[in-house]
Amino acid sequence: MTGVIEAGCDEAGRGCLAGPVFAAAVIFPGDFNHPLLNDSKKMSSLQREKAADIIKKTALSYALGQADVKEIDRLNILKASIIAMHRALDQLSIFPEHIIVDGNRFTPYRHIKHQCIVKGDGKYTSIAAASILAKTERDSYMNLLHRQFPLYGWNRNKGYPTEAHRKAINDYGISPYHRRTFRLYNEQIRIPDF
Repeated sequence: MTGVIEAGCDEAGRGCLAGPVFAAAVIFPGDFNHPLLNDSKKMSSLQREKAADIIKKTALSYALGQADVKEIDRLNILKASIIAMHRALDQLSIFPEHIIVDGNRFTPYRHIKHQCIVKGDGKYTSIAAASILAKTERDSYMNLLHRQFPLYGWNRNKGYPTEAHRKAINDYGISPYHRRTFRLYNEQIRIPDF
């Protein structure tokens, strides 16, 4: 929106079996655009790191929030993702007048008008930036958790349900960082050999 202080919001980690969900909120100057900023899922980790540096240098304000595994299990992943976005918005140094959110669901934040945009991270620079920051921060966090629990390969899968991750859960059980309300096991792995 022209002439309005607008924050873009997105999250990372909704589809994971382990770890918190991270969210970011970003406010750019009204005319800001950069060719490197895109949907974080379409970028390499190196591109995301480079883009994160650009975002941190050029944003008028940016902030991160997260919801932990216990909150995800208690509330459900959608509500926890929205809480993480609200926590990111709480920490902005500039108060937004309008919020744009990637996806189709959001809970109103402090009576500020918002708009949900499906695939918004590929359409709006501030949402793309939020997606990049949420993803890079979450990846970094999962790399730290990997040091504590190396059996699950979180330095590679970041908690997503890869076959190797599901096999590790089957072989070693779950960690305190696994989401107990998610389908952690793959039935194909659990079928015994005859």
